[in-house]
Amino acid sequence: MWQDQVGALSGRKVLTPSFPGFGGRPPGGASLDDFADAVLADMDAAGIGRAVIVGLSMGGYVAFRLHARSPERVAALVLADTKATADDEAARAKRTDQAGRARRDGVGWLVDAMVPVLLGETTRSERPSVVELVRGMIAQADPEGVARALLAMRDRPDSTPHLEDVRVPVLALAGEEDQVTPVAAARQIADGVADGRLVVIPRCGHLSNLEDAKSFNGALTSFLQG
Repeated sequence: MWQDQVGALSGRKVLTPSFPGFGGRPPGGASLDDFADAVLADMDAAGIGRAVIVGLSMGGYVAFRLHARSPERVAALVLADTKATADDEAARAKRTDQAGRARRDGVGWLVDAMVPVLLGETTRSERPSVVELVRGMIAQADPEGVARALLAMRDRPDSTPHLEDVRVPVLALAGEEDQVTPVAAARQIADGVADGRLVVIPRCGHLSNLEDAKSFNGALTSFLQG
C-alpha cells in the first residue's frame, strides 16, 4: 500500500507495519489499541524510539490511539482520509453486518462493494491500474483479519475531545472526492489541534496515497522538511 511513499522517502528510515490480520501478520485482538501495540512493537524491533506516524483511513484511527497511549513516541502526525469522530449507530450496525459476512462468506463480495466507495470518480474512470491494484488487495485480504478490523473500527472511541491534547505538528490530508471521510472531517482535525495544517488533493477519493501518489508525496515531503 505504501510502496510509492517508501520510494519517495529514500534517505529516511521508513517502517511500514502491517496490522494484525494483514500482510501475513496473524489476526490478533480486535481493538485499535491492539493495532497500535503492533505498530509500537515493530518500532521497538527496528530501534525506532520516536517517529512521524502516517496513518490513512483505519491507520488514522490507530494513529490517534497510539498518540493517546504513547505520545512520547510521536514526533508528528500525518492523518490522511480519516476522521476523529466515532461511528454513529448506523455505521456500527453496518460494520457488524460486514464482519459477520466476511467470516461467513469470505471477502470476494467486498471487492465490488468497496471499490466504488474507496476510490474517487476520477480514479475509477481514468486510473485503471489503481482500480486493479485495490481490487487485488481486497481480494487477497484474510477474512478473519477483515472481520476483526471492522469490529475494531466499530468500537473505536471518539478522538474529538482529545484533539486539543495533540501538541505535535499535524498534517491532515484529504482526497477532494473522498466519500468515506470527506474534506470537512480533515478540516476538523486540522482546526482542532494546536499545530495543524490541511491539504486537499484534487481528483482523488479515500485512498489518496494510491490514487495520486505524486501529489500525496509532495505534501508529505513538504511537511517533513518543514
